[in-house]
Amino acid sequence: QVQLVESGGGWVQAGGSLRLPCLASGRTFSASAYHMAWFRQAPGKERDIVAAISWSDIYTYYADSVKGRFTISRDNAKNTVYLQMNSLNLEDTAVYYCAASQFPWIAITREPSSAYFGSWGQGTQVTVSS
Repeated sequence: QVQLVESGGGWVQAGGSLRLPCLASGRTFSASAYHMAWFRQAPGKERDIVAAISWSDIYTYYADSVKGRFTISRDNAKNTVYLQMNSLNLEDTAVYYCAASQFPWIAITREPSSAYFGSWGQGTQVTVSS
């Protein structure tokens, strides 16, 4: 069983920045066995992938809406994945979820879906105001 705990959410003005950490733990968790991702869900909308990073820290994936503004990274020694969010806008307001997957990287990124991720955090709210 993998436990994921997000933090770092809050209120920020448009144009500002936030960094979201996600700490992974669990008796059987090994950072080298899991690709990690951030999803977000706004009220009345589906949960969509924002960014993903391979277990090896070699490959990354970004949704078009965040390319050039968000950066995903991981520190396997600390079992932590980060989402650095810059130039935030009103459309970035959502609950942000950390997720872990053991599916192949090509499957995760070819058709990104929450169905490939079996472990989830509780979410952290990000609110961008004008």
